[in-house]
Amino acid sequence: QVQLVESGGGLVQAGGSLRLSCAASGRIFSIDAMGWYRQAPGKQRELVASINSGDSTNYGESVKDRFTISRDNAKNTWYLLMNSLKPEDTAVYYCNAFLRETGMSPRNFYWGQGTQVTVSS
Repeated sequence: QVQLVESGGGLVQAGGSLRLSCAASGRIFSIDAMGWYRQAPGKQRELVASINSGDSTNYGESVKDRFTISRDNAKNTWYLLMNSLKPEDTAVYYCNAFLRETGMSPRNFYWGQGTQVTVSS
């Protein structure tokens, strides 16, 4: 069984920084893509950043030039460095992964439980 566990959320003042981590564990054959999404109260879940096995990255428009996604393949862990945080970045942040559990299994999406990020003005 695959499990994704986020850490690093919390309360920060506007202009500050936070780094989120997501660690994947369990039966994992390969991870093809990793990402971060967020959901603010009353809003839909939106893409924050993603990175694939070729190290190609993609960012939501509102976080470009402020957030950076990176990964450590040896640890099955990926990170989201968030700089110049704004109150509108306040949300629950979820990590996800598109992976195979075995060499013969199909790829599936998995989600973490979410971590709260609150940015005060």
